[in-house]
Amino acid sequence: CRSLKEEGIEVVLVNSNPATIMTDIGMAHYTYIEPLTIDFVEKVIAKERPDSIIAGMGGQTGLNLSCELYDAGILDKYNVRVIGTSIASIKEGEDRDSFKQLMERTNQPIVESDIVTDVESAVEFAEKIGYPVIVRPAYTLGGTGGGIAADEPELREICTQGLHLSRVGQVLIEKSIAGWKEIEFEVMRDGAGNCITVCSMENVDPVGVHTGDSIVVAPAQTLSDKEYQMLRSAAINIINSIEIKGGCNVQFALDPNSYNYAVIEINPRVSRSSALASKATGYPIAKVAAKIALGYNLDEIKNAVTGKTFACFEPTLDYVVLKFPRWPFDKFFGAKRTLGTKMMATGEIMSIGKSFEAALLKGIRSLEIGQYGLERKSSKARTLEELKRRVVVPDDERLFALAVAGIMTMSFTACGNNSQSADSDTFKIGGIGPLTGDAANYGNSVKNGCQVAVDEINAAGGANGKKLELLFEDDVNDAEKSVNAYNTLMDQGVRAIVGSVTSSPCIAVAAES
Repeated sequence: CRSLKEEGIEVVLVNSNPATIMTDIGMAHYTYIEPLTIDFVEKVIAKERPDSIIAGMGGQTGLNLSCELYDAGILDKYNVRVIGTSIASIKEGEDRDSFKQLMERTNQPIVESDIVTDVESAVEFAEKIGYPVIVRPAYTLGGTGGGIAADEPELREICTQGLHLSRVGQVLIEKSIAGWKEIEFEVMRDGAGNCITVCSMENVDPVGVHTGDSIVVAPAQTLSDKEYQMLRSAAINIINSIEIKGGCNVQFALDPNSYNYAVIEINPRVSRSSALASKATGYPIAKVAAKIALGYNLDEIKNAVTGKTFACFEPTLDYVVLKFPRWPFDKFFGAKRTLGTKMMATGEIMSIGKSFEAALLKGIRSLEIGQYGLERKSSKARTLEELKRRVVVPDDERLFALAVAGIMTMSFTACGNNSQSADSDTFKIGGIGPLTGDAANYGNSVKNGCQVAVDEINAAGGANGKKLELLFEDDVNDAEKSVNAYNTLMDQGVRAIVGSVTSSPCIAVAAES
């Protein structure tokens, strides 16, 4: 709204949510808090007589409503044109059949799939490609109505719901590639065809968990340069083919064991991922998209954050930004906690750090769930087999289950020249951590976890026939003390350091020295 008002445009806003900041007084010239249906919106159009409408600023609801207004002839009736991304482009991105044809025309790989409009066709195709299969309804928000079906009864249930919730009664049945990496690119394109990638993002959870329920990190952390350039080029080719005017989110699945990838879907709008990318990079995606809708090109829009560069410059990050979802299961005790392709989270937090580990721990503390590290009491009370099941079938505590399971099965490997006597019955390992001050909880967690693992390994007969002895240097709260502690451990014959040496800058200095 502000971006449009800067250009002297009179803005009419329709929103059903009175709690959002968008409906504050002064945000738009005229604000209507009404149900977002074509009947109510037509009444607003008839009264205000706007000459244009922007479809891509209201999320999935805005896209659906704009398409419905267009299909019902209401936009033509009142001579209202769609600016920014066109209705034809929106339908190519949102309609599953049109999207599949677009990917085939542009030689972009997609997962083996078929579009169906009835349950029996879905069952027939699933039997052809084999279970499990993923059900993706067309024109729904947050994967609503979708899911992963492991057998026919489950497919019938999910498909029936998906067909009912889809605006066009259409679902995509595709072969499951759960376990592949999920990578997103936030891309901007103007009417002249200029394109930039604002940000790359990587889901910590693999394909099979909705991106809204996954921890997402920007920029992508595990891509090689070849993989990054391959997916970036594909994202730009896709939005050029669909002729996006504004922002677009492109989601990929990448095989972790090869260079094979597949396009999952695109969102031809300002989305939840756009908000993360904007905050992470300082690039005002919504503002730039609004300017593009008015006819500006990227090289004509000044970056309001820097005040010097223009919107055609791609942001670069020398830090890590992490999005952590927040689930409402603490209020809905009886709800099913399993995560899948349908989004369950109702909120999220964002954290920034110099490393992934620092951003992750900041994010956990920001969730306000009484958690300050990766060891959760409920996870520690479970057996290793229970933890493994929670990792394989994910829920909202998957990260903590994985961390505790990792501690339980921790093994130690010597590094560097091993000066310990070959005929010694013990093998010395060292740990470094701050056990006082602000980082005391983390330091004690590392020490206790290491000691528990050492005791379990010794009780099971040791490592390679040798008993382990843990030597821990504490009160390490700055770089100098860390270096001294590291050297002390080396002098005592330690040649293996346990614990995370990258999640604390002072410990990292010691290890690098």
